[in-house]
Amino acid sequence: MKPLIPLLVASLMVTAAGVQNAGVQGKPPKDLGGVSAEATQNNNTSVLTLKGSRIIISGNGVKGGKRDGYRLTSPCWYEPGPTPEEMLKQQESSPDHFARIKADEESFLRFLEQFKDKVGKPGRWWTPAYSESDPRGISCWTGLEMFVFVPPNTTPPQGITIRELTDIARAALTVPEPRIRLNPDAKSFVNLPTWVWLDDAGETRRTATATLPGIMSATVVATLKSIDIDPGTGDDRAKVSADCGPAGKPYTKGGTYTCGVSYLRASIDQPREVYQLTVTTVWPVEVADPGVQVQYQPVRMSATRDVPVGEVQSSVRDDGTE
Repeated sequence: MKPLIPLLVASLMVTAAGVQNAGVQGKPPKDLGGVSAEATQNNNTSVLTLKGSRIIISGNGVKGGKRDGYRLTSPCWYEPGPTPEEMLKQQESSPDHFARIKADEESFLRFLEQFKDKVGKPGRWWTPAYSESDPRGISCWTGLEMFVFVPPNTTPPQGITIRELTDIARAALTVPEPRIRLNPDAKSFVNLPTWVWLDDAGETRRTATATLPGIMSATVVATLKSIDIDPGTGDDRAKVSADCGPAGKPYTKGGTYTCGVSYLRASIDQPREVYQLTVTTVWPVEVADPGVQVQYQPVRMSATRDVPVGEVQSSVRDDGTE
């Protein structure tokens, strides 16, 4: 595909909302209407930032948690933009062009010819966008044309499809970091069952939707299914009970212990004299649209707790009893 933009105006970035100045050629465009999904927890920020995009991200699963670092199949793409008439009007009236017109009106008029030529013809201009959150995004974006005219019912190479839009919804999905509760809490002892559960698991069904207004929408759903317990040591030192359900089993006096860990040896010989217990929540992901043939790995989110484990001391009397 040959470049459509003369060197004179190679620094212009066009979106469906209008023409914006993207600075020097190769520099990423400003945020031109795309919505960032941002979540903050424990001073860690998880953000999916789309640049040059009209995509709107929504759902209860895009805030209040952390992303798991899922990377898009393609970190840049084309989106449907202005009609031929809208594009010409934007290009002719943009304040960004005034200085260029004064400097070289003839070159600017030649630049406008590519837009005038499409007026009255069926189709739309498609414009590039990318994920700033992806380290590959900028380099991918710089390899795209700034304007691509596309006939009706046609998707250009690297044009966004429902599959890519679903991928964006998956990348925006967040889940809460697990907050671990233990009993006993401050210190455990050898062969004493330590109950494990989540403190306020919150919404156990989380959704993320990516929408191109008036064109298409994609939704993914993550549901908390289980927790995995890693006691921080091997089987010779710990025995895990894994009948935990989605969020563990809170301690109740006289209750049946089914979820947690029993340490078989004290932690005094461990680094910092503790075992580092890790709890990982497992959230299988489903695509709401059955027509999208893609399967995602579950979202997994982990947290750790230090567990000091001591030994119960006993004294032996002269008669042999304790």
